[in-house]
Amino acid sequence: DLVRSRGLGDVYKRQALLLAAEKIRDLKLQPEYTLQEAYTTLEGVRVRAIRYRADFSYERATEPDCCGEVHWLRVVEDVKSEATKTRVYAIKRKLMRERLGIDVREV
Repeated sequence: DLVRSRGLGDVYKRQALLLAAEKIRDLKLQPEYTLQEAYTTLEGVRVRAIRYRADFSYERATEPDCCGEVHWLRVVEDVKSEATKTRVYAIKRKLMRERLGIDVREV
């Protein structure tokens, strides 16, 4: 929640300024990614999906390439302190990279 987390609020203000300056686009708050779909075992037990919710995602522009083209790259950010770097977070961060090819940037 942006109101309860000062660090999260500070990052959001920075992202809003970058968005207004058109340095980033498609800013999303708390985007959710499915790391494993839900399924039912052979015994009929329903297993819930595994999801990861980041703090922010957005696209940032690259420097122009040799042809002068600018490309937009997806960035996923999570505001982390020592207290919020849990074992579950570490596992989900690894799954984001391995399953979806997304590196979560800690801020």
